[in-house]
Amino acid sequence: MTAAHKVLIIGGGFSGMSAAIELRKRGVEVDLVEIDPGWRSYGAGISLGGATLRAFRTLGILDEFLRRGAAFDGVEIGLQNGMHVATLPTPRVAGADVPGGGSIMRPVLAAILAEATRASGADVRLGCSFITIGQDDAGVDVGFTDGSTGRYDLVIGADGLYSKTRATLFPDAPAPRYSGQGVWRAVLPRAPEVNRAAMWLGPKIKAGVSPVSDSEIYLYVTEDRIENVHIDPAQFLPMLRDLLAPFDVSVLQDVRAKLDASSQIIYRPLEGMLLPRPWNRGRVVLIGDTVHATTPHLASGACIGIEDALVLADELEKATDVAHALHAFQERRWERCRMVVENSGRLGDIEIAGGDKEEHSRIMRESLMALAQPI
Repeated sequence: MTAAHKVLIIGGGFSGMSAAIELRKRGVEVDLVEIDPGWRSYGAGISLGGATLRAFRTLGILDEFLRRGAAFDGVEIGLQNGMHVATLPTPRVAGADVPGGGSIMRPVLAAILAEATRASGADVRLGCSFITIGQDDAGVDVGFTDGSTGRYDLVIGADGLYSKTRATLFPDAPAPRYSGQGVWRAVLPRAPEVNRAAMWLGPKIKAGVSPVSDSEIYLYVTEDRIENVHIDPAQFLPMLRDLLAPFDVSVLQDVRAKLDASSQIIYRPLEGMLLPRPWNRGRVVLIGDTVHATTPHLASGACIGIEDALVLADELEKATDVAHALHAFQERRWERCRMVVENSGRLGDIEIAGGDKEEHSRIMRESLMALAQPI
């Protein structure tokens, strides 16, 4: 028995789908609305730490991830001139039989979660969102864009960085902040020597590669950009090649030579935000990027959003009422999520300033060890 018997989830991203899966395991009736009628997930590869793989095991999707993605131990760190700096350990927190990290194509992970969400028995409505939310002490009344209405014990806002739910609940909340960096990503055929994640730090640019399947790798390049400006996609290929030119690293130069129009090159400005507590108003609570969007420097944005879903479902199962469950949820999540957002931001600041590479490696190592701790 849980504190909430009927729940609405607004947003069908990683956090929202994970919440649906976990709540259905506990017998909760779940409606999930997603405004995109195609339930699409944009992007190239996504890097994942051991804590994320542990969350996958809890969700029940780990085997499918291992089949369709890539898993490995350790992260290699080097400099632009090819000098090796460190090998970051990646603890096997998902179990002795599971490597400490991995990567996968973002649309593939979204498809795995969508399949599990459907299989859970959640009622998924695509091309639909909310118009109105009103609540009293006993429940939440919601009006939807398809003309229907519903009443729920709890509403979970999981609609991302530019959340409509957050704007409705917290109209004065801080806006997402541009970090001063952008990230380029591309997908290429997997070379035999790319068997785990590796990154190289330049004065103002960081480049890395990671396997995402048996046959593909993804490339990422983080660069400083003072202003958040639009870049013409027609310029993506030559600009990315230029960014890789200074790296005296054979793997990166091989990738540079192979980049072409089929490489699925994308560019995204890096933004983040951390909403102060509380993350709820009454019986409406926010999770994932709606409250703690982070830059990708720790490869943990998806992780902490999925963990939110696991912890919220756990606290709803343990509590006698929604208010106590939401309080306990936020107590368990705040410090961990704050650490990821702030440490990721600090890593970006070091890169922008051309700062201490040893501090950069230390923050990464300490953060990964902290993420290995139980949630």
